[in-house]
Amino acid sequence: MNTEKSNIFRSIQDSVDDNIKRLENELGNSADLSIRKLKFTSDKNVAIIHFNGIVDEESINNNVVNRIIKLLNECNTSVTTEHLADKIFQIISITSVKYVSEWFQLIDSLLSGDTIILINGNQKAITIATRKFQSRSINEPTSQTVIKGPKDSFTENMGTNISLIRSRIQNSKLRLKQTKVGDITKTDVGIMYIEGIADKDMVKEVISRVKRIKIDNVLDSNYIEGAIKDHRNTIFPLLQNSERPDVVAGNLLEGKIAIFIQGTPFVLTLPVYFVQFFHSPEDYYENNVFSSFLRLVRIGTFLVNMYASAIYLALITHHHGLIPTTLMVTLMAQRERVPFPAIIELLLMELAFEVLREAGVRMPRAIGPAVSIVGALILGQAAVEAGFVSAAIVIIVATSAISSFTLPYTSVVNVARGLRFILIFCSAFIGFYGILLFTLCILLHLCSLRSFGVPYFAPFSPLRIDAQKDSLIRFPIHSLFMRQSKVEQSNEMQTNTSRGQK
Repeated sequence: MNTEKSNIFRSIQDSVDDNIKRLENELGNSADLSIRKLKFTSDKNVAIIHFNGIVDEESINNNVVNRIIKLLNECNTSVTTEHLADKIFQIISITSVKYVSEWFQLIDSLLSGDTIILINGNQKAITIATRKFQSRSINEPTSQTVIKGPKDSFTENMGTNISLIRSRIQNSKLRLKQTKVGDITKTDVGIMYIEGIADKDMVKEVISRVKRIKIDNVLDSNYIEGAIKDHRNTIFPLLQNSERPDVVAGNLLEGKIAIFIQGTPFVLTLPVYFVQFFHSPEDYYENNVFSSFLRLVRIGTFLVNMYASAIYLALITHHHGLIPTTLMVTLMAQRERVPFPAIIELLLMELAFEVLREAGVRMPRAIGPAVSIVGALILGQAAVEAGFVSAAIVIIVATSAISSFTLPYTSVVNVARGLRFILIFCSAFIGFYGILLFTLCILLHLCSLRSFGVPYFAPFSPLRIDAQKDSLIRFPIHSLFMRQSKVEQSNEMQTNTSRGQK
Protein backbone atom coordinates (compact mmCIF):
# COMPACT_ATOMS: atom_id res chain seq x y z
CA MET A 1 0.00 0.00 0.00
CA ASN A 2 2.81 2.45 0.88
CA THR A 3 4.48 1.76 -2.46
CA GLU A 4 1.25 2.44 -4.33
CA LYS A 5 0.73 5.74 -2.47
CA SER A 6 4.31 6.74 -3.19
CA ASN A 7 3.89 6.04 -6.91
CA ILE A 8 0.64 8.02 -6.98
CA PHE A 9 2.34 10.93 -5.24
CA ARG A 10 5.24 10.94 -7.74
CA SER A 11 3.10 10.62 -10.87
CA ILE A 12 0.66 12.95 -12.59
CA GLN A 13 -3.02 12.11 -12.05
CA ASP A 14 -5.48 11.62 -14.91
CA SER A 15 -7.87 14.22 -13.43
CA VAL A 16 -7.18 17.82 -14.41
CA ASP A 17 -9.04 19.17 -11.38
CA ASP A 18 -7.06 16.98 -8.97
CA ASN A 19 -3.78 18.08 -10.54
CA ILE A 20 -4.78 21.75 -10.35
CA LYS A 21 -5.72 21.45 -6.67
CA ARG A 22 -2.43 19.74 -5.96
CA LEU A 23 -0.55 22.48 -7.79
CA GLU A 24 -2.34 25.25 -5.92
CA ASN A 25 -1.66 23.58 -2.57
CA GLU A 26 2.00 22.96 -3.36
CA LEU A 27 2.54 26.49 -4.72
CA GLY A 28 0.49 28.15 -1.98
CA ASN A 29 -2.15 29.62 -4.32
CA SER A 30 0.48 31.93 -5.75
CA ALA A 31 -0.99 35.11 -7.23
CA ASP A 32 1.12 34.92 -10.40
CA LEU A 33 0.06 31.34 -11.25
CA SER A 34 -2.12 31.48 -14.36
CA ILE A 35 -4.57 28.59 -14.96
CA ARG A 36 -6.91 28.58 -17.95
CA LYS A 37 -9.39 25.76 -18.52
CA LEU A 38 -10.76 24.92 -21.96
CA LYS A 39 -13.77 22.60 -21.86
CA PHE A 40 -14.20 20.15 -24.76
CA THR A 41 -16.89 17.78 -23.50
CA SER A 42 -18.31 16.98 -20.09
CA ASP A 43 -15.49 14.51 -19.43
CA LYS A 44 -12.76 16.05 -21.56
CA ASN A 45 -11.16 19.38 -20.74
CA VAL A 46 -7.74 20.97 -21.11
CA ALA A 47 -5.86 23.23 -18.66
CA ILE A 48 -3.08 25.62 -19.72
CA ILE A 49 -0.87 26.59 -16.76
CA HIS A 50 2.11 28.96 -16.44
CA PHE A 51 3.60 31.66 -14.23
CA ASN A 52 3.04 35.26 -15.31
CA GLY A 53 6.13 37.38 -15.83
CA ILE A 54 8.60 34.64 -16.77
CA VAL A 55 6.90 33.47 -19.96
CA ASP A 56 6.35 34.91 -23.42
CA GLU A 57 2.60 35.55 -23.17
CA GLU A 58 2.29 36.66 -26.79
CA SER A 59 3.80 33.40 -27.98
CA ILE A 60 1.49 31.42 -25.67
CA ASN A 61 -1.60 33.17 -27.01
CA ASN A 62 -0.65 32.82 -30.69
CA ASN A 63 1.00 29.40 -30.73
CA VAL A 64 -0.74 27.55 -27.91
CA VAL A 65 -4.10 28.90 -26.75
CA ASN A 66 -5.54 29.93 -30.12
CA ARG A 67 -4.43 26.71 -31.78
CA ILE A 68 -5.91 24.52 -29.04
CA ILE A 69 -9.23 26.40 -29.16
CA LYS A 70 -9.36 25.96 -32.93
CA LEU A 71 -8.53 22.26 -32.58
CA LEU A 72 -11.24 21.67 -29.95
CA ASN A 73 -13.82 23.33 -32.19
CA GLU A 74 -12.86 21.14 -35.13
CA CYS A 75 -12.41 17.81 -33.31
CA ASN A 76 -15.08 15.17 -33.03
CA THR A 77 -16.40 14.74 -29.50
CA SER A 78 -15.78 11.00 -29.74
CA VAL A 79 -12.04 11.43 -30.10
CA THR A 80 -10.04 9.50 -27.50
CA THR A 81 -7.95 11.21 -24.84
CA GLU A 82 -4.67 9.83 -26.26
CA HIS A 83 -5.58 10.98 -29.77
CA LEU A 84 -6.50 14.44 -28.48
CA ALA A 85 -3.17 14.71 -26.64
CA ASP A 86 -1.27 13.73 -29.80
CA LYS A 87 -3.15 16.31 -31.86
CA ILE A 88 -2.42 19.05 -29.33
CA PHE A 89 1.23 17.99 -29.27
CA GLN A 90 1.45 18.30 -33.06
CA ILE A 91 -0.30 21.64 -33.57
CA ILE A 92 1.84 23.62 -31.11
CA SER A 93 4.24 25.69 -33.24
CA ILE A 94 7.03 26.04 -30.67
CA THR A 95 10.31 24.22 -31.16
CA SER A 96 10.68 22.56 -27.75
CA VAL A 97 7.62 20.49 -26.76
CA LYS A 98 7.74 17.25 -24.78
CA TYR A 99 5.75 14.88 -22.56
CA VAL A 100 6.44 14.44 -18.83
CA SER A 101 4.88 11.84 -16.56
CA GLU A 102 6.57 12.57 -13.21
CA TRP A 103 5.19 15.24 -10.88
CA PHE A 104 8.62 16.70 -10.02
CA GLN A 105 9.30 17.16 -13.75
CA LEU A 106 6.06 19.10 -14.10
CA ILE A 107 6.94 21.35 -11.14
CA ASP A 108 10.51 21.97 -12.34
CA SER A 109 9.31 22.86 -15.85
CA LEU A 110 6.64 25.20 -14.50
CA LEU A 111 9.07 27.02 -12.19
CA SER A 112 11.65 27.41 -14.96
CA GLY A 113 9.19 29.27 -17.20
CA ASP A 114 7.62 26.49 -19.27
CA THR A 115 3.91 26.27 -20.01
CA ILE A 116 2.12 23.11 -18.88
CA ILE A 117 -0.87 21.53 -20.66
CA LEU A 118 -2.97 19.02 -18.70
CA ILE A 119 -5.59 16.89 -20.46
CA ASN A 120 -8.34 15.17 -18.52
CA GLY A 121 -7.96 11.40 -18.64
CA ASN A 122 -4.25 11.55 -19.56
CA GLN A 123 -1.52 10.87 -17.01
CA LYS A 124 1.05 12.76 -19.06
CA ALA A 125 1.51 16.52 -19.23
CA ILE A 126 2.81 18.50 -22.20
CA THR A 127 5.55 21.01 -21.41
CA ILE A 128 6.27 23.87 -23.82
CA ALA A 129 9.42 26.02 -23.70
CA THR A 130 7.94 29.52 -23.38
CA ARG A 131 10.35 31.01 -20.85
CA LYS A 132 11.22 34.66 -21.27
CA PHE A 133 13.23 36.10 -18.39
CA GLN A 134 13.65 39.85 -18.25
CA SER A 135 17.26 40.91 -18.80
CA ARG A 136 19.20 43.97 -19.79
CA SER A 137 20.62 44.46 -23.25
CA ILE A 138 24.23 43.72 -24.18
CA ASN A 139 26.43 46.64 -23.07
CA GLU A 140 30.13 47.37 -22.74
CA PRO A 141 31.94 45.54 -19.91
CA THR A 142 32.31 47.55 -16.71
CA SER A 143 34.95 45.60 -14.77
CA GLN A 144 37.29 44.77 -17.69
CA THR A 145 37.32 47.78 -19.98
CA VAL A 146 39.74 47.90 -22.90
CA ILE A 147 40.44 50.51 -25.55
CA LYS A 148 40.89 48.13 -28.46
CA GLY A 149 38.81 44.98 -28.82
CA PRO A 150 35.17 43.79 -28.74
CA LYS A 151 32.81 45.99 -26.74
CA ASP A 152 30.13 43.44 -25.85
CA SER A 153 29.77 41.79 -22.46
CA PHE A 154 27.76 39.03 -20.83
CA THR A 155 24.33 39.67 -19.32
CA GLU A 156 22.30 37.97 -16.59
CA ASN A 157 20.60 35.73 -19.18
CA MET A 158 22.48 32.47 -19.64
CA GLY A 159 20.98 31.87 -23.08
CA THR A 160 22.28 35.21 -24.30
CA ASN A 161 25.74 34.48 -22.87
CA ILE A 162 25.91 31.10 -24.59
CA SER A 163 24.91 32.69 -27.91
CA LEU A 164 27.78 35.20 -27.58
CA ILE A 165 30.23 32.30 -27.35
CA ARG A 166 28.65 30.30 -30.18
CA SER A 167 28.84 33.34 -32.46
CA ARG A 168 32.60 33.38 -31.89
CA ILE A 169 33.27 29.62 -31.98
CA GLN A 170 31.19 28.21 -34.81
CA ASN A 171 32.43 24.67 -34.45
CA SER A 172 30.56 21.39 -34.15
CA LYS A 173 32.91 20.28 -31.35
CA LEU A 174 31.65 22.98 -28.98
CA ARG A 175 29.73 21.13 -26.27
CA LEU A 176 27.30 22.33 -23.59
CA LYS A 177 26.05 20.32 -20.61
CA GLN A 178 23.29 21.77 -18.44
CA THR A 179 22.15 21.02 -14.91
CA LYS A 180 20.39 22.75 -12.02
CA VAL A 181 22.06 23.74 -8.76
CA GLY A 182 20.38 24.94 -5.57
CA ASP A 183 17.75 23.02 -3.64
CA ILE A 184 15.55 26.12 -3.45
CA THR A 185 16.52 28.35 -6.38
CA LYS A 186 17.00 25.56 -8.99
CA THR A 187 19.47 27.76 -10.85
CA ASP A 188 20.44 26.73 -14.39
CA VAL A 189 24.16 26.04 -14.76
CA GLY A 190 25.86 25.34 -18.10
CA ILE A 191 29.26 23.69 -18.58
CA MET A 192 30.87 24.43 -21.95
CA TYR A 193 34.03 22.98 -23.53
CA ILE A 194 35.48 22.04 -26.90
CA GLU A 195 35.64 18.30 -27.44
CA GLY A 196 39.06 17.17 -28.61
CA ILE A 197 40.84 20.14 -27.02
CA ALA A 198 39.61 20.00 -23.40
CA ASP A 199 40.80 17.11 -21.26
CA LYS A 200 38.02 14.49 -21.00
CA ASP A 201 38.84 13.53 -17.41
CA MET A 202 38.77 17.17 -16.35
CA VAL A 203 35.39 17.68 -18.03
CA LYS A 204 33.98 14.68 -16.15
CA GLU A 205 35.44 15.97 -12.89
CA VAL A 206 33.92 19.43 -13.37
CA ILE A 207 30.48 18.00 -14.18
CA SER A 208 30.72 15.67 -11.20
CA ARG A 209 31.68 18.46 -8.79
CA VAL A 210 28.91 20.76 -10.00
CA LYS A 211 26.28 18.03 -9.65
CA ARG A 212 27.50 17.22 -6.12
CA ILE A 213 26.96 20.78 -4.89
CA LYS A 214 24.51 20.81 -1.98
CA ILE A 215 23.34 24.36 -1.38
CA ASP A 216 19.99 26.09 -1.02
CA ASN A 217 20.58 28.99 -3.37
CA VAL A 218 22.92 30.10 -6.16
CA LEU A 219 22.78 33.86 -6.78
CA ASP A 220 26.23 34.49 -8.24
CA SER A 221 29.18 32.69 -9.78
CA ASN A 222 31.08 32.88 -6.47
CA TYR A 223 28.64 30.33 -4.99
CA ILE A 224 29.78 27.78 -7.58
CA GLU A 225 33.43 28.80 -7.34
CA GLY A 226 33.56 28.31 -3.58
CA ALA A 227 31.96 24.88 -3.83
CA ILE A 228 34.09 23.28 -6.56
CA LYS A 229 37.59 24.72 -6.19
CA ASP A 230 40.39 22.48 -4.95
CA HIS A 231 41.50 24.57 -1.96
CA ARG A 232 38.66 26.30 -0.15
CA ASN A 233 40.78 28.07 2.48
CA THR A 234 43.08 30.00 0.17
CA ILE A 235 42.55 33.68 -0.63
CA PHE A 236 43.98 33.27 -4.14
CA PRO A 237 41.38 32.87 -6.92
CA LEU A 238 41.51 29.34 -8.37
CA LEU A 239 38.93 30.07 -11.06
CA GLN A 240 38.77 33.04 -13.40
CA ASN A 241 35.74 35.33 -13.38
CA SER A 242 35.12 37.26 -16.59
CA GLU A 243 32.30 39.25 -18.16
CA ARG A 244 33.99 39.40 -21.57
CA PRO A 245 32.94 36.84 -24.21
CA ASP A 246 36.28 37.14 -26.06
CA VAL A 247 38.18 36.14 -22.90
CA VAL A 248 36.00 33.07 -22.33
CA ALA A 249 36.21 32.10 -26.02
CA GLY A 250 40.00 32.36 -25.91
CA ASN A 251 40.15 30.16 -22.81
CA LEU A 252 37.91 27.55 -24.43
CA LEU A 253 40.23 27.43 -27.44
CA GLU A 254 43.12 26.76 -25.05
CA GLY A 255 41.38 23.66 -23.72
CA LYS A 256 39.74 25.17 -20.67
CA ILE A 257 36.18 24.77 -19.41
CA ALA A 258 33.60 27.52 -18.93
CA ILE A 259 30.76 27.53 -16.40
CA PHE A 260 27.69 29.69 -17.10
CA ILE A 261 25.26 30.57 -14.29
CA GLN A 262 21.79 31.96 -14.85
CA GLY A 263 21.35 35.36 -13.21
CA THR A 264 24.95 36.60 -13.28
CA PRO A 265 26.97 38.33 -16.02
CA PHE A 266 30.20 36.64 -14.94
CA VAL A 267 31.36 33.33 -16.42
CA LEU A 268 33.85 31.04 -14.67
CA THR A 269 36.74 29.44 -16.57
CA LEU A 270 39.05 26.73 -15.29
CA PRO A 271 41.73 25.64 -14.71
CA VAL A 272 43.56 28.89 -14.10
CA TYR A 273 47.15 29.96 -13.47
CA PHE A 274 48.32 32.78 -11.21
CA VAL A 275 50.10 34.62 -14.02
CA GLN A 276 46.90 34.60 -16.06
CA PHE A 277 45.39 37.29 -13.82
CA PHE A 278 47.94 39.77 -15.16
CA HIS A 279 46.90 39.16 -18.76
CA SER A 280 44.49 41.64 -20.28
CA PRO A 281 42.33 40.88 -23.36
CA GLU A 282 43.91 43.89 -24.99
CA ASP A 283 47.30 42.16 -24.92
CA TYR A 284 46.26 40.09 -27.92
CA TYR A 285 44.93 43.05 -29.90
CA GLU A 286 48.11 45.15 -29.70
CA ASN A 287 51.73 44.77 -30.76
CA ASN A 288 53.48 42.04 -28.78
CA VAL A 289 56.32 44.34 -27.63
CA PHE A 290 53.92 46.91 -26.21
CA SER A 291 51.72 44.17 -24.70
CA SER A 292 54.74 42.53 -23.04
CA PHE A 293 55.78 45.87 -21.55
CA LEU A 294 52.31 46.42 -20.10
CA ARG A 295 52.28 42.93 -18.60
CA LEU A 296 55.53 43.64 -16.79
CA VAL A 297 54.08 46.95 -15.62
CA ARG A 298 51.06 45.16 -14.17
CA ILE A 299 53.22 42.66 -12.34
CA GLY A 300 55.36 45.50 -11.03
CA THR A 301 52.36 47.47 -9.80
CA PHE A 302 50.99 44.34 -8.11
CA LEU A 303 54.25 44.08 -6.16
CA VAL A 304 54.17 47.81 -5.40
CA ASN A 305 50.62 47.49 -4.13
CA MET A 306 51.64 44.67 -1.80
CA TYR A 307 55.12 45.75 -0.67
CA ALA A 308 55.45 49.56 -0.89
CA SER A 309 53.96 50.31 2.53
CA ALA A 310 55.74 47.40 4.24
CA ILE A 311 59.14 48.31 2.77
CA TYR A 312 58.76 51.96 3.81
CA LEU A 313 57.82 50.91 7.34
CA ALA A 314 60.80 48.52 7.54
CA LEU A 315 63.20 51.23 6.40
CA ILE A 316 61.87 53.95 8.69
CA THR A 317 61.62 51.64 11.72
CA HIS A 318 64.40 49.02 11.58
CA HIS A 319 66.84 49.71 8.75
CA HIS A 320 67.81 53.38 8.91
CA GLY A 321 71.24 52.61 7.50
CA LEU A 322 69.76 51.67 4.11
CA ILE A 323 68.28 55.15 3.62
CA PRO A 324 70.53 57.87 2.13
CA THR A 325 71.47 60.46 4.74
CA THR A 326 69.86 63.41 2.98
CA LEU A 327 66.59 61.55 2.53
CA MET A 328 66.72 60.30 6.11
CA VAL A 329 67.05 63.85 7.43
CA THR A 330 64.03 64.90 5.35
CA LEU A 331 61.92 62.01 6.58
CA MET A 332 62.84 62.59 10.21
CA ALA A 333 62.01 66.29 9.86
CA GLN A 334 58.57 65.38 8.58
CA ARG A 335 57.97 62.97 11.44
CA GLU A 336 58.91 65.47 14.18
CA ARG A 337 55.33 66.75 14.39
CA VAL A 338 53.65 63.33 14.12
CA PRO A 339 52.52 62.06 17.56
CA PHE A 340 51.99 58.42 16.49
CA PRO A 341 54.41 55.56 15.84
CA ALA A 342 55.11 54.83 12.17
CA ILE A 343 52.88 51.72 12.07
CA ILE A 344 49.89 53.59 13.55
CA GLU A 345 50.44 56.42 11.10
CA LEU A 346 50.60 54.01 8.17
CA LEU A 347 47.56 52.00 9.24
CA LEU A 348 45.50 55.17 9.66
CA MET A 349 46.21 56.23 6.09
CA GLU A 350 45.66 52.74 4.68
CA LEU A 351 42.32 52.39 6.43
CA ALA A 352 41.32 55.91 5.39
CA PHE A 353 41.93 55.04 1.76
CA GLU A 354 39.97 51.78 2.07
CA VAL A 355 37.05 53.77 3.48
CA LEU A 356 37.27 56.22 0.57
CA ARG A 357 37.40 53.34 -1.91
CA GLU A 358 34.27 51.74 -0.46
CA ALA A 359 32.50 55.10 -0.29
CA GLY A 360 33.24 55.72 -3.97
CA VAL A 361 31.78 52.31 -4.90
CA ARG A 362 28.58 52.73 -2.84
CA MET A 363 27.85 56.32 -3.80
CA PRO A 364 25.85 57.23 -6.92
CA ARG A 365 28.00 57.00 -10.03
CA ALA A 366 27.55 60.69 -10.84
CA ILE A 367 29.31 61.85 -7.65
CA GLY A 368 31.22 58.76 -6.50
CA PRO A 369 34.52 59.34 -8.35
CA ALA A 370 34.46 63.05 -7.58
CA VAL A 371 33.92 62.47 -3.86
CA SER A 372 36.72 59.88 -3.77
CA ILE A 373 39.24 62.14 -5.48
CA VAL A 374 38.30 65.31 -3.58
CA GLY A 375 38.09 63.39 -0.31
CA ALA A 376 41.55 61.89 -0.80
CA LEU A 377 43.12 65.27 -1.68
CA ILE A 378 41.46 67.19 1.15
CA LEU A 379 41.97 64.54 3.81
CA GLY A 380 45.58 63.93 2.79
CA GLN A 381 46.52 67.60 2.78
CA ALA A 382 44.61 68.33 5.99
CA ALA A 383 46.19 65.34 7.76
CA VAL A 384 49.70 66.50 6.81
CA GLU A 385 49.05 70.11 7.83
CA ALA A 386 47.49 69.02 11.13
CA GLY A 387 50.52 66.85 11.92
CA PHE A 388 48.64 63.57 12.08
CA VAL A 389 50.73 61.96 9.33
CA SER A 390 53.86 62.79 7.36
CA ALA A 391 53.90 63.73 3.68
CA ALA A 392 55.97 60.64 2.83
CA ILE A 393 53.24 58.36 4.19
CA VAL A 394 50.64 60.03 1.98
CA ILE A 395 52.88 59.54 -1.08
CA ILE A 396 53.49 55.86 -0.27
CA VAL A 397 49.81 55.07 0.35
CA ALA A 398 48.68 57.00 -2.74
CA THR A 399 51.23 55.20 -4.93
CA SER A 400 50.15 51.84 -3.53
CA ALA A 401 46.48 52.67 -4.08
CA ILE A 402 46.89 53.91 -7.65
CA SER A 403 48.88 50.82 -8.61
CA SER A 404 45.91 48.60 -7.75
CA PHE A 405 43.87 50.12 -10.60
CA THR A 406 46.24 48.77 -13.26
CA LEU A 407 45.26 45.14 -12.65
CA PRO A 408 42.56 43.74 -14.97
CA TYR A 409 40.91 41.40 -12.44
CA THR A 410 39.48 42.57 -9.12
CA SER A 411 40.03 39.15 -7.53
CA VAL A 412 43.81 39.55 -7.61
CA VAL A 413 43.48 43.17 -6.44
CA ASN A 414 41.64 41.93 -3.34
CA VAL A 415 44.44 39.43 -2.71
CA ALA A 416 47.02 42.24 -2.77
CA ARG A 417 44.86 44.36 -0.46
CA GLY A 418 44.64 41.58 2.10
CA LEU A 419 48.29 40.56 1.98
CA ARG A 420 49.44 44.20 2.23
CA PHE A 421 48.18 44.51 5.80
CA ILE A 422 49.83 41.25 6.87
CA LEU A 423 53.12 42.42 5.35
CA ILE A 424 52.81 45.72 7.23
CA PHE A 425 52.56 43.89 10.57
CA CYS A 426 55.46 41.57 9.68
CA SER A 427 57.54 44.59 8.71
CA ALA A 428 56.70 46.44 11.93
CA PHE A 429 57.97 43.59 14.10
CA ILE A 430 61.20 42.41 12.42
CA GLY A 431 61.63 44.58 9.33
CA PHE A 432 62.91 43.04 6.12
CA TYR A 433 63.28 39.66 7.78
CA GLY A 434 59.54 39.55 8.36
CA ILE A 435 58.86 40.60 4.78
CA LEU A 436 61.18 37.90 3.41
CA LEU A 437 59.75 35.18 5.63
CA PHE A 438 56.17 36.01 4.70
CA THR A 439 57.11 36.25 1.01
CA LEU A 440 58.62 32.77 1.25
CA CYS A 441 55.36 31.51 2.79
CA ILE A 442 53.39 33.07 -0.08
CA LEU A 443 55.61 31.42 -2.71
CA LEU A 444 55.40 28.03 -1.00
CA HIS A 445 51.63 28.38 -0.79
CA LEU A 446 51.38 29.32 -4.48
CA CYS A 447 53.47 26.31 -5.47
CA SER A 448 51.26 23.98 -3.41
CA LEU A 449 47.97 25.13 -4.96
CA ARG A 450 46.17 23.22 -7.71
CA SER A 451 43.40 24.36 -9.98
CA PHE A 452 41.59 21.13 -10.89
CA GLY A 453 44.81 19.19 -10.66
CA VAL A 454 46.87 21.70 -12.68
CA PRO A 455 49.77 23.48 -10.86
CA TYR A 456 48.58 26.99 -10.01
CA PHE A 457 52.05 28.56 -10.29
CA ALA A 458 52.72 27.07 -13.73
CA PRO A 459 54.62 27.59 -15.97
CA PHE A 460 57.18 28.65 -13.33
CA SER A 461 56.65 25.77 -10.93
CA PRO A 462 57.06 23.30 -12.49
CA LEU A 463 59.20 25.24 -14.93
CA ARG A 464 58.25 24.81 -18.59
CA ILE A 465 60.38 26.73 -21.05
CA ASP A 466 58.03 26.20 -24.00
CA ALA A 467 55.14 27.79 -22.07
CA GLN A 468 57.00 31.05 -21.41
CA LYS A 469 55.89 32.45 -24.76
CA ASP A 470 52.65 33.67 -23.21
CA SER A 471 53.41 34.17 -19.52
CA LEU A 472 55.40 37.21 -18.36
CA ILE A 473 55.78 38.43 -21.93
CA ARG A 474 53.86 37.68 -25.12
CA PHE A 475 55.52 36.40 -28.23
CA PRO A 476 54.08 37.29 -31.65
CA ILE A 477 50.78 35.60 -32.45
CA HIS A 478 52.24 33.54 -35.30
CA SER A 479 54.74 31.92 -32.91
CA LEU A 480 52.06 30.72 -30.51
CA PHE A 481 50.59 27.28 -31.10
CA MET A 482 47.00 27.56 -32.29
CA ARG A 483 45.70 24.13 -31.32
CA GLN A 484 48.07 23.29 -28.48
CA SER A 485 46.29 23.03 -25.15
CA LYS A 486 48.05 24.87 -22.34
CA VAL A 487 46.12 22.76 -19.88
CA GLU A 488 47.67 19.64 -21.31
CA GLN A 489 51.15 21.19 -21.12
CA SER A 490 50.86 21.91 -17.41
CA ASN A 491 49.16 18.69 -16.41
CA GLU A 492 51.96 16.19 -15.98
CA MET A 493 49.63 13.29 -15.33
CA GLN A 494 47.88 13.82 -18.65
CA THR A 495 51.23 14.04 -20.46
CA ASN A 496 52.41 10.77 -18.98
CA THR A 497 49.14 9.08 -19.88
CA SER A 498 49.30 10.23 -23.49
CA ARG A 499 52.90 8.99 -23.77
CA GLY A 500 51.86 5.63 -22.40
CA GLN A 501 49.09 5.36 -24.99
CA LYS A 502 51.56 6.08 -27.77
